[in-house]
Amino acid sequence: MYGKALPIVDALGAPAASSTAATHTKHASFEYLTTRKDELVGWARKFSLFPYPFVTACCAMEFMAVSASAYDTDRFGAALPRFSPRQADLLMVVGTVTQKQAPILLKVYEQMCEPKWVMAFGVCATSGGFYQNYASLPGIDRIIPVDVYVPGCPPRPEMVIDGIMQLQEKIAKGKHHIVNESF
Repeated sequence: MYGKALPIVDALGAPAASSTAATHTKHASFEYLTTRKDELVGWARKFSLFPYPFVTACCAMEFMAVSASAYDTDRFGAALPRFSPRQADLLMVVGTVTQKQAPILLKVYEQMCEPKWVMAFGVCATSGGFYQNYASLPGIDRIIPVDVYVPGCPPRPEMVIDGIMQLQEKIAKGKHHIVNESF
């Protein structure tokens, strides 16, 4: 047998009466991981995105096109949109955000659990678009941090998929705070 013999204990952790007769063995191959833990956690998070669509304007049609079967976002791990911020980790801001909607968007962002990422979807979410007036927000990065910008009016589904892929690379290369020196 490989590894170290482990004694048999009862439910309370005390040595069993016949611990000398029977022993469990621990296989040496389960003692080591063959990759860095940050890379493993990054790979798992990269393919398990749960988007929350904050859809406000005409880019919603392109968001629906991205979610359709022709541009299958399931292969990127972002298939099932969540409609509760507490169950999502990717906030996709789709369309124009007005000054009155800004506090709502900030509240949605604050309700999301860590780690969380934000995608500005379309030129209106990115820079305010062609609405240069007092009512529209000139880019959502004024109130929340943005990880990926997807330009276009409206952006093509291929551009959105490229934005998801860029976000996946950012997630995979990032530091993951779940991993510390004791793990």
